[in-house]
Parts: sequence; structure tokens; C-alpha cells
Amino acid sequence: MKSNVIIRLNVFGVLVVRGGNKVSGEEFVKKAEVISAVRDYENRRTRRKGRIVDFTVSPSESDDKILIRVITEGKSKSGYVGVDTVREMNDILEKRNYDKGILIGKRFTEAAKSEMVSENIEAISERITPHFKLERLYSAIDSCVRNLCRAKCGRVPIKESDCKGYVDSHYSCDVRLTSDNASFHLEQGWIGFLERDLAKLLAIEKP
Repeated sequence: MKSNVIIRLNVFGVLVVRGGNKVSGEEFVKKAEVISAVRDYENRRTRRKGRIVDFTVSPSESDDKILIRVITEGKSKSGYVGVDTVREMNDILEKRNYDKGILIGKRFTEAAKSEMVSENIEAISERITPHFKLERLYSAIDSCVRNLCRAKCGRVPIKESDCKGYVDSHYSCDVRLTSDNASFHLEQGWIGFLERDLAKLLAIEKP
């Protein structure tokens, strides 16, 4: 069977998929984790149920309670998230006293978008992306690298030559490799690649 899938990276390093099967819902889960890391949210609880993954998080410097809801699979074959899903989330936000809601899905209907604007729910999709400043994104990567260095090697290298993850032009450590890649991506201003670097580090950090 002939495939009509087109996969490419745009000039910003963002993966673009056209045609073929839908994007894996796990990519949206990774997006939620990246948002939490960049915005310095602390994860209180993660709950998975069917096509929904809920992250209850709080900013590190406040007691606000935020719900990040990820829709890994739309109810329809098109993957659109409808207005009913937004209303269900808003009911939870009100009943459980959340201060803010973020809804992540592949794409939203126009009615869903209008409802989110009305209810002040932040929308994240394939085409609606959060605005990250390069410096803030790289700072989250640097923090993650430092934590992983302490966990894997017991300390953070003071200078580059102290790191044993890169010897004789060979990488033996995924953390060092991703860190070096991130430095290059920062120089180029490639936000999409930096997001992927952070997602990789967060995956390594998971127990």
C-alpha cells in the first residue's frame, strides 16, 4: 500500500507530519512535561484514564493549583477536540478549585477554541504552541543536565574536560550528548530542537 505520509523538519526544528496516521498521543504528554519544566511547575500528581492524562501542578513560588489535561486521542477520527471536552474540563476546574487550566490536544474545533477563550483555559495543539523564550528554555535544560550529572556521576563537572561522557571524540553519555546538542541549538535559535532536547533529558530523568 502506498503511503502518503510526509515527515519533515521546518526551519525552526519543529516536526511536521502531513497525511498518514495521527501523531502519537505520547508526544502531547511530552509537551506537557516540557511546559512544566520550562515554567517551573512542580508535579503534585499524574493520573491516566483512557485517552486522558491529567497533571496537577503548582508553580514553585505559589500555592496555585493548575490542571494540565492532555487528550491523547480525539473522540472522532479527525482527532478534533470538541466543545464538550472543554466544558467537562471546566466543570472539574470549578468543582476542584483549580486556579488555571491548560488543555493539550491534536486540534480543536472552533467552538472548543471559543469556549476556552471564554473560560480562560490555555490551549496547546499542533498549531497552537506555548511561547518559550530561548533563555528560559535553555535554563530548564541546564537545570535538568545538572540534576542528571549529580544523579549519574555524583557531581557537576567544573570544566568541560572534567566530564567523562565525551572522550576521544566519542560520546558515552546521553546526557552529555544532549547537552552539547542543546548548546548548538541555542546558538542557532532553534526553539523546536531545544524543546526536543529537554524532552529527552526529562525522559532520562524518569525513574
